[in-house]
Amino acid sequence: MAPIKVKRRILFLALFATGLSGIVAEYCFATLSTYFIGDSVKQWSIVISLMLFSMGLGSRITKSFDGNVFKLFIFTEFALSLLVSFSAVTTYYLATQLEYVSIYIYSMAILTGMLIGMELPLAMRLNNDFQSLKLNVANILEKDYYGSLIGGLFFVFVGLPYLGLTHTPFILGFINLFVAILLLVFFKNKLNKQEKNMLFAFAGLLVTILITGNIFAGKIILHGEQSKYKDKIVFQEQSIYQKIVVTKWKNDYWLYLNDNLQFSTFDEPMYHEVLVHPVMHILDKPKNVLILGGGDGCAARELLKYPSLEHITLVDLDKKLTDLFINESELTNINEKSLTNEKVRIINQDGFKYVTDTKEFFDLILIDLPDPRNVELARLYSKEFYELCRLKLTPNGGLITQAGSPYYTPYAYKCIEKTMEKANYSVLALHNQVLSMGEWGWILGTKNQLSKQEMITKLNQLDTQIIATKWLNKEAIQLITSFGKDFFKKKKLDSIEINQISNPVLYEYYNKGNWDIY
Repeated sequence: MAPIKVKRRILFLALFATGLSGIVAEYCFATLSTYFIGDSVKQWSIVISLMLFSMGLGSRITKSFDGNVFKLFIFTEFALSLLVSFSAVTTYYLATQLEYVSIYIYSMAILTGMLIGMELPLAMRLNNDFQSLKLNVANILEKDYYGSLIGGLFFVFVGLPYLGLTHTPFILGFINLFVAILLLVFFKNKLNKQEKNMLFAFAGLLVTILITGNIFAGKIILHGEQSKYKDKIVFQEQSIYQKIVVTKWKNDYWLYLNDNLQFSTFDEPMYHEVLVHPVMHILDKPKNVLILGGGDGCAARELLKYPSLEHITLVDLDKKLTDLFINESELTNINEKSLTNEKVRIINQDGFKYVTDTKEFFDLILIDLPDPRNVELARLYSKEFYELCRLKLTPNGGLITQAGSPYYTPYAYKCIEKTMEKANYSVLALHNQVLSMGEWGWILGTKNQLSKQEMITKLNQLDTQIIATKWLNKEAIQLITSFGKDFFKKKKLDSIEINQISNPVLYEYYNKGNWDIY
């Protein structure tokens, strides 16, 4: 029989491990919720709150239990190991089968939270045999909280970037299972022979199930992912920031970030040529350009068509995305190896932080970021951010940003336009029909206060025969600045608020768009 001191240390080690596992389980569910439902701030808040509430319920449940506390603790660890391990696999699969996968994610979060909430009270009751109440509570909570810190660091720096949501949950499952087996070995005197044999056999079965599940998890998730896309998945990466998927149909590729289409090679010139060439002409061919986003390299490809251009700084948060479009030959054909061009410098950093910290000045800032569907992205479309960008522009410099759809999200589009005007830009709205994305829009702004008509006049002088464009021509240039009446807007422009960090209205306008029409 192990001495009391050893048993106490084993129990504390178990609590440290369950604290680690518990916090990572919460983060996994919150991340899954973000991927499949969207709006990370809202989903993280909902999932963490649900799990904390459920932990309270779990603690309450243990009050009514007067049987073998040790056996209940072991069953709790067994249940957690199984539930957490298959959380991502089942979610990915059911997302293709259920219309409201959010119900399943929230239910799993509640059930997992209840089991986590049962661990601490049960552990305290087990530790009653070794320590007084004062030391018992302090030591149990201390080990659990320390484990939570290590778990959080593990999730951010190891789990999500290297193991992804495919294998991280299985690591958690094995931790819970290891805790159960360790306690069975050192506390077996709390069980009769039949109970010991049954629990060790069950532990062995769980080891087999978890190993098998981990081996086939990638294939199951890929099957679930593939069923969401009409075309074959050819590249799939999980980064700290997002899920990157590239699909292929015939000779064309589609890029998705967190299941949202970013571009298709079928028609991407209809997007990137409008993003780049009008502003390059209006600003008289800028020499030093900053791209925020644009990790696929297509905007850089268009900029490099200008011999007068001297330098491009491309700032994209996600290194896995830029590396994908640097290293995969099928994808470098799309951007014509622009990201390895000697004129291009890549910085993997948050765009807001880069603009805040940089001492450089640019003739043009080109913003090619995902749509402002959540608070984090909306800050990169805020008045404060546009003002920061303006400070980093040369006297005759300008900025252009993708701005969503003027018809599917008309209020969001107008909000971006008004916000840029409020940040003291002279603005010109642009739009184009991009077949795979629908009617799309951009807002162009100049620092030197060119009037809208002056910008249109300069734009109409653009000679597309000088620049090798695939779609943009003289006729198209006239059409991209032409809008009809505000047919889809029921609000007056005056009632649309500007987007500020302290008042992030843009993502709400965006999420209330008319996407069901598309």
